[in-house]
Amino acid sequence: MPFLGQDWRSPGQNWVKTEEGWKKTSADDKNNNLSALSFCKAQKEECFNKENLLIALNYDVSAKKRKKDLMNNNTKVPYFHMEKWIYVHKGSTKERHGYCTLGEAFNRLDFCSAIKDTRRFNYIVRLLELIAKSQLPSLSGVAQKNYMNILERVVQKVLDDQQNVRPIKELLQTLYLSLCCLVQGTGKSVLVGNINIWVHRMENILQWQQQLDNIQINRPSSSGMTLTDLPDSLQLRIMDSLSDGRDLVCLGQVCPELGELTEDRLLWKKLCHYHFTDRQIRKRLILSDKGNLEWKKMYFKLSRCYPRREQYCDTLHLCTHCHILFWKDTNHPCTANNPEGCTVSLSPQDFINLFNF
Repeated sequence: MPFLGQDWRSPGQNWVKTEEGWKKTSADDKNNNLSALSFCKAQKEECFNKENLLIALNYDVSAKKRKKDLMNNNTKVPYFHMEKWIYVHKGSTKERHGYCTLGEAFNRLDFCSAIKDTRRFNYIVRLLELIAKSQLPSLSGVAQKNYMNILERVVQKVLDDQQNVRPIKELLQTLYLSLCCLVQGTGKSVLVGNINIWVHRMENILQWQQQLDNIQINRPSSSGMTLTDLPDSLQLRIMDSLSDGRDLVCLGQVCPELGELTEDRLLWKKLCHYHFTDRQIRKRLILSDKGNLEWKKMYFKLSRCYPRREQYCDTLHLCTHCHILFWKDTNHPCTANNPEGCTVSLSPQDFINLFNF
């Protein structure tokens, strides 16, 4: 390599790179032009070879990237559907951007399949009811779509099984009244999305209500033993397992014999002590003309004043160590030494509070 500066070896002369190495040429050299041309030609060929090499490398990199993306898609799609848990985070960090949304939780926790489980059905219905009361304006477009899809499957399950008709009727009525109040605020950004979409959804709700009203429960044709054939003690034992007073009232309307049993004071007393505290009961005492406590009237009066106790067979759980939300019978990748000690059961209201930012 020549010295860049005042060259003491050959002042005023040029150095040309050839295949054999660097050679010194004078300004009067006849072969100077030929050497310069050969040098330029060599440089062009070298550049051309480098460009071809870069194109080939870019092609290989892009091909490998497409292959890697295809492999990731093929592996991640079933992974998200198989794992029924979600990491709940409320803010952005250096490691993770964004936050978990309610619509994403609907999708990842697979609520559409969870409603098929009898243990989770009442939990999801209560969750949908709470969202219909207070969370509709905060739902995104994806969350709205997931919510209505889950509701449609719930209604279809009730129509097929002919069970849990009353809770679903109350859910649809609550949702329809909430939408009527929110639709009146058109132009105030109350609901996300086009108003025509919500009007169409309201029409679907009315149609579902009509289908539920037209349900006719057929009695089984087999002439087997019925509830009234059992002794009174067994009938009272079965009624004692009901946790909702409205179910007792509906059962008493079936026949006069059951109506007499559902008026048992001990049944309503147990219901009052199950759902409400002693202090709440003392504030709402109702006495009859004979001085006895009217437990049935007290139950419905307490229900209007205080929330009833909620109990579910299966609920969502939150791991306080890794902040993962999951179903009770599903596993999650916990790194704690004692995963069971870090697990907290969530009520429907606690689940909604996780997404109130």
